[in-house]
Amino acid sequence: MLENFLKVNLATKCSINAKVADNCSKLKPSLLLPPLIFLFLIVAFIFLNGSFSIEGYIQIQKEYFYFINSKLSQFPALIYNLTEFGDAFIFLCFLTILMLYSPKFWEVLIVANLVSAVFSLVFKKLFSVPRPAAVFDKNSFTIIGKVLTGHNSLPSGHSITVFTILTVILFSFVPRKHKIIWVSFMFITGLILVSTRVGVGAHYPIDVIVGGTFGYISGILGLLITQKYRNWFCLDQTKYCPVLMVLFTGCCFVLVFRILEENLTIFYLSLIALLIPLSKIIYVYVKR
Repeated sequence: MLENFLKVNLATKCSINAKVADNCSKLKPSLLLPPLIFLFLIVAFIFLNGSFSIEGYIQIQKEYFYFINSKLSQFPALIYNLTEFGDAFIFLCFLTILMLYSPKFWEVLIVANLVSAVFSLVFKKLFSVPRPAAVFDKNSFTIIGKVLTGHNSLPSGHSITVFTILTVILFSFVPRKHKIIWVSFMFITGLILVSTRVGVGAHYPIDVIVGGTFGYISGILGLLITQKYRNWFCLDQTKYCPVLMVLFTGCCFVLVFRILEENLTIFYLSLIALLIPLSKIIYVYVKR
C-alpha cells in the first residue's frame, strides 16, 4: 500500500485489501438470478396490464408518479442534494479515501461502473421513453433543477449508478455478522436515493426500479469480472502519488466550478471528502 497513509501501518492496509479481495472471490454467478427474475416480473406486469407501448408504459404509472412527486417535492433542498448521489462523479468522490486502503475495491468499482454505463446507454436508446416533462404539463407537477425533456427516461441512469456502487460496497465490506441488517440498510438507502429522481420530476417510478435492478446486476458483474482479471488496478507504490495528486486536484476544481454554478451542500461535502485523501497523498510525497 502507499506508505504511511493516514498513519495506518502497512499490515493493516494489506489486511483491508485482502479482506475485500476475499469477499469478492466468494461471489457466485447465481446472484444474478434474482434480479433477472425481478425484471421478468416487471415485464410481465406491464404486459398483463396491456401497457407494452410507450404510451401505455407512461399511463400505467401516471398516478404513482404524481403522488410520489407531490410528496417528495415538499423537501426540495433535501431531495435535490440527495439526487446528486446518482451522479457517479459525486458518489465516487466520497469513496476516494478507500483508494488508499483498498485498490481492489476501486478495481471492482471501476469495472462495475463501466458495465453500468453500457447498460444505461444501450437501454435508454433502445426504449426511448420520453421524460415526464416531455409528456405531462410542466405546471402539473414539480420540477426541481434542470428541466429534462429527452427521450431517455427508461432506465434511470442515476438509479443504475446508485445501486451499482451500493452493491459493490455491500459485497466488498459488509460483515457476516448482522448481514441481514446491513443488507436491509443498504437496500433502503438505495430506495431513498433513487426515489428522489421521481421527486425532482426527472423519471417515472418504474424507471428507477428498473434502473436500480440494472445497477445491482452491474455491481455483481463487476465483482465477477474482477475475479477473472485480477490486480490490474495497482496503486501500491509511492511513485503513483503524483498521478493521484493530479487526479484529485482536477476533481477538486470541477467541484469548485459546480459549487459556483449551483451551490449545493452535497458539492461542499464531496470537496471535503476529496481534500482529505489529497492532503495525505501530498504529505507522504513531500516527506518521502
